[in-house]
Amino acid sequence: MSRSLMMLGMFDAEVRLGAVATATAPALVLRPWRPADAADLIDIHRDPVLRRWGSGDVRDEASAARWLGAQQEGWTSGRRFAFAVLEARPGGGEGALVGNVVLKASGGPSAEVGYWTAAHARGKGVAPRALTALTDWAFAAVGGLTRLELLHQSDNTASCRVAEKTGYVLDAVLPAAPPDYPQPGHLHVRR
Repeated sequence: MSRSLMMLGMFDAEVRLGAVATATAPALVLRPWRPADAADLIDIHRDPVLRRWGSGDVRDEASAARWLGAQQEGWTSGRRFAFAVLEARPGGGEGALVGNVVLKASGGPSAEVGYWTAAHARGKGVAPRALTALTDWAFAAVGGLTRLELLHQSDNTASCRVAEKTGYVLDAVLPAAPPDYPQPGHLHVRR
């Protein structure tokens, strides 16, 4: 774990980030995943679009528990900081689960970000707002971090739009690497 994260206590379950509301969508709350999120996680992962682009295999209570356990372990190890993205309610409460953002830290000057949005929340600016909050937090909280990378398959045009909206510049087109990556990929970078 980065020394600055340990000193700031950024590895615990009390980290909360926010993103402002838009004219058509509520504000967002970002916080570490909790075991109580399992049922919503299972429901969201029934979406074939999410399963197509995502790498998580959440289908039932057991797989949700494994996925949530891996997110907690990521926080504990200081290598993976996954945030549940929820709609904010007036008065500071949490509403519906609408997505996920994650910072995958290697301990060096570069880290990777990732995200997904629940089907019912797509088109409301969830991914760009959540990714902006994560990006700002990462550069402020992780000492020595100078580069964030965002990777997606080249045919995932929605992810390309999110990258562009949040200031991640297309840096390279990566060759396909079947079977895990059957299509070429885009590498976007933010410094």
